[in-house]
Amino acid sequence: MRYALGIEYDGSAFLGWQRLSHGASVQAAVESALAGIVQHAIDAVCAGRTDAGVHASQQVVHLETEVERPLRAFVEGTNTRLPPAVRVLWAQPVPATFHARHSARARRYRYRLLNRRVRPALLREHLSWEPRPLDAGAMHRAAQALLGENDFSAFRTAQCQARHPMRDLQYIEVRREDEQVVVEVQANAFLHHMVRNIVGSLMLVGRGERPEGWIGELLAGRDRALAGPTAPATGLTFLGPRYPRAWGLPEAVSLPTGWIDRPRPLAVLPYADMDA
Repeated sequence: MRYALGIEYDGSAFLGWQRLSHGASVQAAVESALAGIVQHAIDAVCAGRTDAGVHASQQVVHLETEVERPLRAFVEGTNTRLPPAVRVLWAQPVPATFHARHSARARRYRYRLLNRRVRPALLREHLSWEPRPLDAGAMHRAAQALLGENDFSAFRTAQCQARHPMRDLQYIEVRREDEQVVVEVQANAFLHHMVRNIVGSLMLVGRGERPEGWIGELLAGRDRALAGPTAPATGLTFLGPRYPRAWGLPEAVSLPTGWIDRPRPLAVLPYADMDA
C-alpha cells in the first residue's frame, strides 16, 4: 500500500532533508518515526529535497508498507516519535502510480528578508537580513524577466546534479510587508540554490547597485560568475509541491482548478531538486 504524507519542519537544526551519515536530517527523523509505526524500515521519497537550514510548510512524501494502520496512526502516532521541529500534518492512501516527486507539476518557495538596520532577535532562524534599504518594486519588475521556460545556468550552483539547466518558472513576486521583503516563486522544478541565487541577484537591484534590466541579461548570459551572491538559507521555506487535482490530495498541495499542463519537451525526470 502506498501512502502520501504532508510534513512541516523547522530546518534550523538539520543538515537538510536528505539522509546523511554524518549529521541530523529530516528524512532520517521521519523514517525512524514511521518505522516505529509499521515495524519495518521505511524509505520516504520526498517532493523536493531541501538543504541545511531550509524550512518546509508542506513537504510531501510517499512510502510503501503492507502493514495496515489507521490514518491517525500515521499522523498522531508518528508525531509522538518525531522531534519537536518536525510534524506530520496529514496522511492518506494513494494509488501505486503516485510519486511524490515525479507526479508534482509545480513547486513553491518563499524567501523572507528583514529589511531594517537592526538584526532580528525574534524569528532569526526564519528570516534573512539586509540593513540597506531595498526597493521591492524594482526587484519585482526585474524578476519578471525570469518567467517562462529558460536556461537558468546563471542561477545554478556548481554542485547542482540536475541533468540540464532548463526550468519553467511559472510565477515570481516580490513584495514588501512592513519591514520585510518577501519573494515567492513557483516553477515546475528548481536547480540547486536557484531561488537563493535569484534572491541574491535581486537584492543588488533592490539596493540600486544594478539596473532592473540586469536580471534579464544575467539569464541570457548563463554565467553564474556574473550573478549576485547566494542568499543565506535562513529565510527560505519550501511551501510545497502542487499536484493535479485528480490525485485527490489536500487543497494546499493541489493545482488550482482549471490548471492546464504546458507541453514539457524539456522536462527530464527525475529532477535533482535540492534547496532552491
